[in-house]
Order: sequence, then structure tokens, then C-alpha cells
Amino acid sequence: MKNIPIRSASGQLAEYLKEQIRERKWPNTMPGESWIMTQLQVGRGTVRAAMAQLEKEGILSPCGQGKRRRIVMSKDAFIARKIRVRIFLYEKKDRGDIDSSSLLSELLAAGMDADFAGKSLKELGMQADRVARYVKQNPADAWIVSAASREVLEWFAGQPIRSIAMYGRHYGLPMAAAFPLMISGQTAAVQRLIDLGHKRIVMLTREERRKPQLSRPEQIFIEQLESAGIATGDYNIPDWEESREGLRRLVEELFRVSPPTALIFQEAPLYIAVKSLLADRGIISPRDISLVVSDNDPSFAWCHPIPSHIRWDYRPVVRSVVRWAKNVAAGKDDRRKISTESEFVEGGTIGPVFNGNAFRG
Repeated sequence: MKNIPIRSASGQLAEYLKEQIRERKWPNTMPGESWIMTQLQVGRGTVRAAMAQLEKEGILSPCGQGKRRRIVMSKDAFIARKIRVRIFLYEKKDRGDIDSSSLLSELLAAGMDADFAGKSLKELGMQADRVARYVKQNPADAWIVSAASREVLEWFAGQPIRSIAMYGRHYGLPMAAAFPLMISGQTAAVQRLIDLGHKRIVMLTREERRKPQLSRPEQIFIEQLESAGIATGDYNIPDWEESREGLRRLVEELFRVSPPTALIFQEAPLYIAVKSLLADRGIISPRDISLVVSDNDPSFAWCHPIPSHIRWDYRPVVRSVVRWAKNVAAGKDDRRKISTESEFVEGGTIGPVFNGNAFRG
């Protein structure tokens, strides 16, 4: 996993001085090194390193030996004001995910008052009215909304507050978004399954991706099956109760009469849970069933063979969100939708259709 950067003493001093500049404590020139050393009780080496960093960022300009540095306003390097940014996570446990932790770290490094919201979207039931009450009770200048439902994102898109969808069902909404373009990788995965003879392909996905209507990747999945002459219905994207027991019942029902020959999971936890349930019944991938994950979980690097999955890079997504937050801080109305490509990685969990009885009790 990517380490969260810890700022040095000079880095911390640079951020403090930057904040004082933002607040116009020194309108034109910086105080001398000796004054900063005395006032803040820091060493000369720390002061010089901090000043050098601010020069590199285009915030200070040297004026020659023995002269105070001039404060300049480089619009590319200087955020006009410190804004309060809050990150609405899908679930509270997502705080430990590499994309979430990296995003928070980079926002803080950019000098913003950034933090995760005290409640996750799932804790608020993914309900727009409850999200609205929380936002009203916890005001912020900008909201980053991760993996939200259509209802929640429609509410944010209709508000004057600045917001960006990080993943989630933002398609067609007048709001900024940063996301992986999963459709390219997903289409390649489904086509590979079709080429291997699979016709009973089932996609397991969360409720907010199924209701009130299918999200775009799920719609395209159905369209791709129909284009290949495969009859579709609720069987291909089943409804289920999102609980451990609900998932177990779903697996039992799927394999009761016409067991699927391939399963596609929209996230790694579902893949891991279902693979365990199948193993308890003697159903092994790829011998009996093909499995594909629309996710690139770090744990896959420890698997041999690796699961067949859709790979994408979280870093461009994080950079896009940070760039959006900087634009908000500069007073810009940025509603761009920035995507990053994905690709299908054929691992060791798919193969030709198994002709025997996949349900082994």
C-alpha cells in the first residue's frame, strides 16, 4: 500500500507560513529568518528549508542576499483561501482504503481543512433526506461524495454547495465527477466469457446500483448479453438482501435450479464471500464456475493464480479530485467529469463452461 506522507519540521513550518500568507498577515514581504526563528522557536536550517519550499511552490520570490523575500501570488501554486472539505465515504471502513487515505493526505498537503465526514453514506441509509440533514448540520465549503446512489447525487447536483462525485451514479448530472471508466474493462471481460461459451452469466451488485433503475455499467452488461443472443432477466442481476445471511440465501437460490456458469462481482468483498460459500459446496473456480471481479483489490497480488479482474489506477482519480478542490478554493465553478481507463486482466478464475452439475450440495 502507498504510505501516507508525514511532513518534516520544515514542511510543517512551510504550511504554517503559507496559512499566514493566505490570511494576509504579511501583505508584501516575509519577515526575516531571525524573526521567524525567535517567534516560532525553530532552527535556522528549518526556516531556510521552509522558505526554499515556498519559493519552489511559487509563493515567495528571493530578492537577493540580506533582503526579505517578496510574497507573490502564483495562481497555479497558491490557493486563495483555506476551504473546509469533507469526504462522504460509502462505508466507514473505507477510511483505510488506499484511494481514500491518499485523497485525504493530498488535500491536507494542499493546505485545506479536510477530513472524512463523521457519518458514512451507508450509515445514513443512502437516503437523500438524511444526507441533506447531515450536510445542513455540518456545513462545509465543498463535499466529495464517494460511490453514492443516484438519489444522493441528484440531491447534491441540485444544491448551491460545491460537490464532486468520486465514483457513484453521476451519469448525466450537472456536477463534477472523477471515476474509472469501468465499461471498457467490463465489456472485454463479458466478451471473453461469451467466447468461452458462457450463457448463464450473473452479476452481483449493491442495491444502489440496481435501484431505482440499473446503473450504466449494469445496463451495458445486459445489452451486451442481448446482443450476443442471450436471453436476459432478473436472473442476470438478481435482487438480494444486503446481509451475510441474505448473500447466503442468494447463492443457494442461484444454484438451486439453473446454476450460473459465470459470476461477475462489482467489488472484492462480495467476490471473497461468495467464493467461500461456493467452496463449502465443493464448487471450485475455474473448474466448475468462472469468476470475475470488477475491482483491483490489493490482496489480489498475494493470490496465485490471481483472480480475473478489471484493473484501473486510483491515482488519476485522486489527482482529479484534488485539482477540483483547488479550483473551488480559487472560486472556480468546475463541473468537469474526468475518467481514467480500465482493462480486463484474465487471471486464473475463468475457463470454459463446465458441463456437469455445478451445485454439489
